Amino acid sequence: MGLFYAKPLRRTGLETLPQFFTLHYGKWAGVMVGVATILSMLISQLPGTIAAIQIFIQVLGITPEVSSVLFVFVVVATVFFSGQKGNSLTGLIKMALLWGSLLIGGFIAIKYLASMPSDEFHAMFPYDPWFNLFSRGTAEVLGNIFSMMVGILSAQAYIQALFSASDAKTAARGAFTASAIIIPIGLPIVAIGMFMHATHPEIIPIQALPTFFLGYFPDWLGGVAIAGILLAIISSTAGMALAIGTLFASDFVGNLMHVKSNSKILLTNRLTILITMVVGTYFSYLYLNATILELNFLSMILRGAGVFVPLSLAVFKPGWLTPKWAFASICCGTLLPIISKMVLHLTINPLYLGLGSSALLIIIGIMVSGKSFRQSYLAAQTADNNRKEESKED
Repeated sequence: MGLFYAKPLRRTGLETLPQFFTLHYGKWAGVMVGVATILSMLISQLPGTIAAIQIFIQVLGITPEVSSVLFVFVVVATVFFSGQKGNSLTGLIKMALLWGSLLIGGFIAIKYLASMPSDEFHAMFPYDPWFNLFSRGTAEVLGNIFSMMVGILSAQAYIQALFSASDAKTAARGAFTASAIIIPIGLPIVAIGMFMHATHPEIIPIQALPTFFLGYFPDWLGGVAIAGILLAIISSTAGMALAIGTLFASDFVGNLMHVKSNSKILLTNRLTILITMVVGTYFSYLYLNATILELNFLSMILRGAGVFVPLSLAVFKPGWLTPKWAFASICCGTLLPIISKMVLHLTINPLYLGLGSSALLIIIGIMVSGKSFRQSYLAAQTADNNRKEESKED
């Protein structure tokens, strides 16, 4: 994202991914991308919300219902009183808290694991599945990795951060910085997870990290660590809620329904954020024991399967695909994974079906009308550049 996507996307001066698709492929392509993006972000909101509700229950000793209401209030307040720039500041704070807490926790966990007798360690953590990256099957693991990559590159929440950067260089630098912190955070979490499996095999996975911080850190440091987790969840959820609100207000109400009043668009944005949080938290409450990783992968597939290929084409080779073929590619790439997974229950990774069908339609579209459309696109670009030059001279 930092190498290839950050600068071209930031230079457009747009706010949302559907606006980018509308610019290159027309209004209906933008609408379809907006629908897919909103649905995927609603799903990706669930894992963090489930984790936050569980932490509030564990730390504060409150009921799931009260915990859910509290989480909605905190996230909505975060969005309304900080926005994207404030969310960026919160991101810096949470990064510092998480790094410090996880490095300390990782040291404690690794020290314990290293002290275990060899026979006991290997009995507790056999090679398969603990140290075999492909224990669930090569195709499934590669599909999950690829779905994460495609989902991140196609996500409104991440792309909006690029749009919000002060300039293209800052956008690229931010993407590189985000990628650099993944491994230092991920490895200590793995060690802590193994530690908790060895010492507390009875707890559910979602409670492992907060239980570790509360049980093996001094009280004050455990509180700081829990605060870091909650800040991470709150800022992430706030970013997605803000992205959904921006999408709906700008692209559906503003562009599609031709509402130009800033006050009405702002009101729509805020109401959408509130509704998004209520709906997302309600479903999280219903599925408190759901498998978080599966929800993440489903969200990544939904947001990227129909968007990734036409997005990449618009970034690197604009003007080759007509709006008609782009719309068909987006629809097929988005709907086919849903049908294959939820209706037909096929065993093949739905991401492969989505990306494959999307790419196939794009190839056909380029072969059928790409050359003539490219010529028209270049002629329009030349005319636009000439008008800009004339306006500068005037």
